[in-house]
Amino acid sequence: MNQSASQTAQSVPSQALTPNLKHQLLAEFVGTAALLCAVIGSGIMAERLAGGNLALALLANTLATVFALYVLIEVLGPVSGAHFNPLVTLVMWSKGLPAQTGRAQAALFFIAAQLLGAVAGAWLAHAMFDMNVLQFSSKLRGGWGQWLAEAVATAGLILVVLRAPPNKASALVACYIGAAYWFTASTSFANPAAVLGRMLSDSFAGIAPASAPGFMIAEAAGAWVGVLLSRALGDHTSVSEHTTL
Repeated sequence: MNQSASQTAQSVPSQALTPNLKHQLLAEFVGTAALLCAVIGSGIMAERLAGGNLALALLANTLATVFALYVLIEVLGPVSGAHFNPLVTLVMWSKGLPAQTGRAQAALFFIAAQLLGAVAGAWLAHAMFDMNVLQFSSKLRGGWGQWLAEAVATAGLILVVLRAPPNKASALVACYIGAAYWFTASTSFANPAAVLGRMLSDSFAGIAPASAPGFMIAEAAGAWVGVLLSRALGDHTSVSEHTTL
């Protein structure tokens, strides 16, 4: 989300990636992988140590996620904007309309890097805890309450991303996600890449493949609501702090 790189994606060649875009894609891949590794790994550790106390396990999972998210945004934000979320990337891309071909390609590359990173993060967490690397979650999460919760969580996330004061986005995003773990019925995935990674983990943080489409649709609807809320609140310029698309 760094202004100095804001023009990079506009000049992406149709057949090759610029060196700077390569750095951005690597940052999005590594950041998303690390985030999913933190979410899933801390969930595995928490479940093993909490002795069946789900509230304690969720608290540990929340704290690890908040800390990791803050650090990753601070460290990788100057490189790629630290989106780690296809919906954030699409919202940031839309802020630059009318879009040019290079910008659209860059957004697609960002999303691909995020999805691949989510898969890699899930696999890395499994490998560290001596679990089968390849697996699918059996944890069903569904129903109108869960879907509404995901829409609320994502709307709030997008609103925070778009309205955060300069130099405070990392802390505010991390704090919001930490709070939303507890005030939403879905524990606030708020990220299609996170849904993909957690779908591939039959652990505390997992979501069954059958439940994933409902979550992703709810997240997309929530992102749209978040954009509308930001517009309704009037012009705001701080989005440029971490925007690269």
